Amino acid sequence: MPTTTTGDGLELHFETIGDGASTLLLVCGLGAQSINYDDAFCAQLASLGVRVVRFDNRDTGLSTHLDDAEVDVLSAVAAATSGGPVEAPYTLSDMAADAVAVLDSLDVDRAHVVGASMGGMISQTIAIEHPGRVASLTSIMSTTGEPDVGTPDPEVLGSLLGILAPSEDRAARITASVELSRLIGTQWCFDEARTRERAGEAIDRAYDPAGTGRQLAAILASGSRADLLGGVTAPTVVLHGDADPLVAHSGGVRTAELVPGAELRTLERMGHDLPPEYWGQIVDGVSAAVVRASD
Repeated sequence: MPTTTTGDGLELHFETIGDGASTLLLVCGLGAQSINYDDAFCAQLASLGVRVVRFDNRDTGLSTHLDDAEVDVLSAVAAATSGGPVEAPYTLSDMAADAVAVLDSLDVDRAHVVGASMGGMISQTIAIEHPGRVASLTSIMSTTGEPDVGTPDPEVLGSLLGILAPSEDRAARITASVELSRLIGTQWCFDEARTRERAGEAIDRAYDPAGTGRQLAAILASGSRADLLGGVTAPTVVLHGDADPLVAHSGGVRTAELVPGAELRTLERMGHDLPPEYWGQIVDGVSAAVVRASD
């Protein structure tokens, strides 16, 4: 599989699906690997006439893991909660620059950028800091970084922090992943067998809860994008489930309020996942952003 090296020496793994004339870049969420964007989902996106690119963020999958960078996640959460500075080895701006490095390696000047959860935060940051590289923006189940919107259910936050504790037992790792997915996912169509299979694939490919902790610290250290989202010029579609317990629906509402001309599409009863039952609506939302970019 192809890789590229960033300006600060990190290696990023990526792959492409389809051969469309334009490029669509998928940006992953917290601890998620590129395979979290299912092959069949990517194929549906590619049917829009785009070349789909998915990649592993730093500290996930087959990309570089910053194992020597230690982070006290609980202290980072406490600092963010109290409004103080958060210590982190990198920020969302660094992760946005990583995504741009992937585009550079493919000689892509501008791409349709799609990100879910933390991937939406990174995608927003790309649109803010590298506006010339973004043809359109689709922000899925994400938020603005403001402390009073998109806040998680306390029980969910506790479970998320719990999964950051490493386990030596593969079965225990899978069970913990499935239980978190059950808690945050779309309840009416939760598929335990599929979730368990995909959790095993991800854990066998790469397992690094400490890396996920570093990514969480990056989110907390990056703060609010509210003052900058008003300068986003890319055609933007915001997709968010109204039953999301990890990033509350208010995060998507606020994103759409701040980005000029953004369209908000609320996905009824969807939680914090990308179940196949919603792929059609999600692809339609991405398509709307792509079409607006071509007008």
